[in-house]
Amino acid sequence: MMKAYVLITSRTGEASAVVRQALRLDGVVEAHITFGPYDAVAVIEAENTKAVGHIVHNEIHPIPGVANTLTCLAVD
Repeated sequence: MMKAYVLITSRTGEASAVVRQALRLDGVVEAHITFGPYDAVAVIEAENTKAVGHIVHNEIHPIPGVANTLTCLAVD
């Protein structure tokens, strides 16, 4: 199983809605509003990098309010 942290920039005032929607997605095990250069972080667990990419590109990016993401793969 692979883990990835997806740092999310949202449009102004939409971080809460983005987090709520992200938590409904298969593969997203956590999502939180954050302070700093990113508005939220989602934690993904998936079978491989292709599955991570699918979740980010096809599930997280289309969430209304998502402006940009940065995906960090965990390597422990």
